[in-house]
Amino acid sequence: MSSFRFGLIGCGVIAETHAQVLGQLSSESVELVSCADSVTEKAAGLSERFAVQAVTVREMLEDPTIDAVTICTPSGLHAEIAARALIAGKHVIVEKPMDVSSAACDAMLAAQAASGKHLAVISQHRFDPATLAVRESLTSGVLGEVIAADVRVPWYRTQEYYDSGDWRGTWRLDGGGCLINQGVHTLDLMLWLCGPVKSVYAQARTAAHERIEVEDLISATLTFENGAIGSLLASTASYPGFPARLAVYGKNGTAVIEGDALASLESIGGEAFAGVAPIEHALQVASGGTRAALQGTATQAVAWGDAHKEQFRDFVRCCREGGTPVVDGQEGRRAVATIEAIYKSARTGAVVIPEGSR
Repeated sequence: MSSFRFGLIGCGVIAETHAQVLGQLSSESVELVSCADSVTEKAAGLSERFAVQAVTVREMLEDPTIDAVTICTPSGLHAEIAARALIAGKHVIVEKPMDVSSAACDAMLAAQAASGKHLAVISQHRFDPATLAVRESLTSGVLGEVIAADVRVPWYRTQEYYDSGDWRGTWRLDGGGCLINQGVHTLDLMLWLCGPVKSVYAQARTAAHERIEVEDLISATLTFENGAIGSLLASTASYPGFPARLAVYGKNGTAVIEGDALASLESIGGEAFAGVAPIEHALQVASGGTRAALQGTATQAVAWGDAHKEQFRDFVRCCREGGTPVVDGQEGRRAVATIEAIYKSARTGAVVIPEGSR
């Protein structure tokens, strides 16, 4: 099998995870060969740590041996760089959020359509065993039709976190605050598990931080297309910070994910359901009273980077063999459009229909 070669653009904090994961996939003929950053010192540092070549973005995109790029820049730069990479003939995988507006996402999707290349958006928690177990319990009908969902992301970020980069806490490059940067993962899982959102109503505050334009506390009520009701709370002002939580309530049962692990999965009659691909964890759910007995890894939080690795595997497989990534550009856009609607509601005090939801 020929080597599938990556370039990495944006050498900040999350770039370390991408570089480590690509190194772990070397046995599958995947390799990271170059990196680029507008701050040359950052590129030089990552180049030294991972033994890859530091280049300019232009040099990377003009390199015919590069198959794909992974983009880890500030969010508001994603679409511009991704479009350039796609038109240059590279497959693209971009960190969350896809960008800071649905219009920017549309520009990225147009570039993908013109290029014929693959586009994926990082939402690695879709690949967690816990998430896959809940997804299977819904698609198999064990939990019945979804009637409600609840998201809680009560995290904490210091003032120093926001002061660490002049782009942090800005609408132009950060795209928002605790929802689009910290809550986006759990919101995306709720959308994936519960379906499209019909309308939202929200309130937001800058409650505990200074010198930022964006929210550090937000609450929203969502109505799904099937009539289910959702609630959301996200924060970076909840000292000392607590695990994210997603609860999905069906007519026949409930599933709860806490801190990336399956905390509870109960159904009327305790019906069984099978294990799930693509990670191929042998998850078994046995009958037993009203509480499902879980075996496997769904009840354990995954190690950081493991889910990223599975998402990169999915992306590379699609690039090599064809098919659609689990989190393609349309899925990435849906999360951004929902967040955009929540922000608009918080600004206007009105109920808002997400753009493109129908």
